[in-house]
Amino acid sequence: MLAIRDLVVERPAWKAALALVFRRVGRSTVLAERRHEGPLMVQKPLYPEGPEICHAVAVHAPGGIAGGDELKIDIRLEADSWALLTTPAASKWYKAAGRPASQCVSHTLSTGAKLEWFPQESILFDSARARMETSVDLAADSVFAGWEITCLGRRLSGETFANGHLRQRFSIGRAGRLLWNERLAFAAGDRIMQSAVGLGGRHVFGTMVVAAGALPAELLEACRALAPLTGEHGITALPEIVAARYLGQSAEHAVGYFEKLRAVLRPWYAGRSAVRPRLWNT
Repeated sequence: MLAIRDLVVERPAWKAALALVFRRVGRSTVLAERRHEGPLMVQKPLYPEGPEICHAVAVHAPGGIAGGDELKIDIRLEADSWALLTTPAASKWYKAAGRPASQCVSHTLSTGAKLEWFPQESILFDSARARMETSVDLAADSVFAGWEITCLGRRLSGETFANGHLRQRFSIGRAGRLLWNERLAFAAGDRIMQSAVGLGGRHVFGTMVVAAGALPAELLEACRALAPLTGEHGITALPEIVAARYLGQSAEHAVGYFEKLRAVLRPWYAGRSAVRPRLWNT
């Protein structure tokens, strides 16, 4: 006879979507349109830097992404608008039970728009099967700054990423030209996780990218003088992209490093000093 403890009950997969449109009205940027399906939504916009910059928080109510879930986020900025988006907590990717989960984020910026996309880290539980895609479509003079941080396993709980797989893509285009196209795909146990030319045994990795034209040489040197508290790091300056890397064992140190870089870079790419989103101080 089948015991109750032997039964496996799968919850229905979430098919969730969030679409936001930011618009410049006079001197202010407003959240002009919002649509959501399922448990994806946005909190009330905040203006800690004044009316020009709209701070918003995207919320996934269940608090985690399980096997079979499909999340889609579509962010659009109209001409001369400026938005900063973050998330309230780390994204948790649960054990998949054989079903892959996905999150696809699309950013579209019109002329003169600025977007800062700073989600908190993504934590992959053991046996997660995750696909994460982020695409950015820029007008000729729009600006994007953002980061993505990934943690493999819950190390504080003694859990490693021993099973499962991860597929990531991060692409940026400007006026129809591809500027940045990064892909990563591996399964738990693949050589890339231990290889010196891969993760080298580290379980936290992240990338910060700013698309705002050529970085002045003095700012590049200032960025290269910065370092995280722990872990490895590096800076790459391309003609239209500057990218920073973190590889280590601490999501907190990855965020801290990227915040220090933002403090140096924001006056250049946005004409303003860096202000922490209010949510990060709670």
